[in-house]
Amino acid sequence: MNDVVIVGGGIAGLAAAWELRQRGIHPLVLEQRHRTGGVILTEHIDGFVVDGGPDAFLIQKPAAIELCHQLGIGHRLVPTLLPRTAFVLRGGRLIPLPEASFLGLPTRVGPFVSTHLFSWMGKLRMGAEVILPRRRGDDDESIGSFMRRRFGDEAVAYLAEPLLAGIHAGDVDQLSVNSLFPRLVELERTRGSVLRGLFANQTPRSPQGAFMSLPGGVGELPAALTAALGDDVVRCGATVTEISGSGPYKITLATDAPVVARAVIVSTPAWSAATALRSVDTTLAALCAQIPYASSATVAFGLRRQQVQHPLQGTGFVVPKRERRSLMAATWVSSKWPHRAPDGHVLLRGFLGGASDPSLLDQSDEQLTDTTVAELSSLLSISGQPLFTRVFRWPRATPQYHVGHGQRVRDIDERLRSLTRLYLTGSGYRGTGIPDCIADARATAAKAAAALR
Repeated sequence: MNDVVIVGGGIAGLAAAWELRQRGIHPLVLEQRHRTGGVILTEHIDGFVVDGGPDAFLIQKPAAIELCHQLGIGHRLVPTLLPRTAFVLRGGRLIPLPEASFLGLPTRVGPFVSTHLFSWMGKLRMGAEVILPRRRGDDDESIGSFMRRRFGDEAVAYLAEPLLAGIHAGDVDQLSVNSLFPRLVELERTRGSVLRGLFANQTPRSPQGAFMSLPGGVGELPAALTAALGDDVVRCGATVTEISGSGPYKITLATDAPVVARAVIVSTPAWSAATALRSVDTTLAALCAQIPYASSATVAFGLRRQQVQHPLQGTGFVVPKRERRSLMAATWVSSKWPHRAPDGHVLLRGFLGGASDPSLLDQSDEQLTDTTVAELSSLLSISGQPLFTRVFRWPRATPQYHVGHGQRVRDIDERLRSLTRLYLTGSGYRGTGIPDCIADARATAAKAAAALR
């Protein structure tokens, strides 16, 4: 009889196991892949450090940074390189986001007035946000609806769609602003205006910027967690096919003998959890199955520096749909983080697919590579062929917090309260970023530990 079995060895499952160990409980993590980390994956190719999925920890949410320090790798954290400029593609030109902005929204007048990202009519419409009445009621609303109502169509086209929705590879008119950007909603509610709130609540910017990473890529974090937990805690190549019972639970595996546990934490994607939990509670499984997911791909490639004429001074750029490109975004990895490419070389990453173009992932790796290299070559004046290319496919990996997501999660939590020592965590429910997943997983593990005692 195991105290706690954790289904899924992504960052959430590993963080939950770490928290249980800190509380004196020995968990067992079952991961179907032959590696841990989930969408966090780092490869080392001929001196290049290539993150296949996320590549940073948000400093504003400290859970990932704190965990790095607890694991003894906090001293290895590095900030993004200067300059930290991000760009938006408009009319075939890469235009920098205004300085001193929050999610592209101005916090100072000067940089906003001088930017070429918006037309004068667009700037006037965005500035008029300060005199618009606040919205009555607290019904959920899409990011597109919120931004269009407060800032106008141009702000939706060149900020909300490529940047706010693009972060989540989703549809700007379906993603929930309440679930993904609650601060914007709160500023309208409390200040009557998002811009007035941003101008009034300015805090000194950290000299380290907004993000941190690790020299060997973010894959260092799950690797350190896995090593700290040990082989007796983490079992890879263990595919869970069914969870049954009502506490204790029986966890059926595809190729090994079943496992029994007093408590179960499921940290897999919601669609996978739905399949595993059908024997436990059909209503809970149906609620999990209602959470949609998007698929995407990352294409990374290395070049000699002289092959690229663009100065690459910044972190990368996002691509609005209006530009009619296959790319959603691109990162100049070797300009964003130190030591990601050998001296005299550059590392680039392109992002494709998402909710706006799901059929793109039907293409072969060669086609995805050719598309990415061709589009970046035209924008960055690249000559010659890459030294290497690598395609990372992420099918059904990005949860889509559509309008109503908050209520669905509340319904899931209500259903879980009627079940004995069964818990759900991971990116599908209460936050999609690495820090969100870690914080939620550790809080979930704390609940499980308290229930066991």
